Amino acid sequence: MNWQRTGGNWKQIKGKVREKWGRLTDNQIHIIAGQRDQLVGKIQETFGIATDAAERRVRAWEESHRHACHTNARNARERSEETGD
Repeated sequence: MNWQRTGGNWKQIKGKVREKWGRLTDNQIHIIAGQRDQLVGKIQETFGIATDAAERRVRAWEESHRHACHTNARNARERSEETGD
């Protein structure tokens, strides 16, 4: 997953984050705002796990969503090009 692009697609991706880590609050999701390090930190904090364990969970989630995120980003670019934005 390209986290530099994630920020722009955060509205779409945060739903996937909520599905995976449902104990994260709306405020935490807002703070994360597409920033990978914030996601790892909030998972570590919320679930009471070590940072390396949170990192492994995020990495596994990234791998499982890599294709979907790339497709969403491509579709957003295509829509933007079609509308001239």
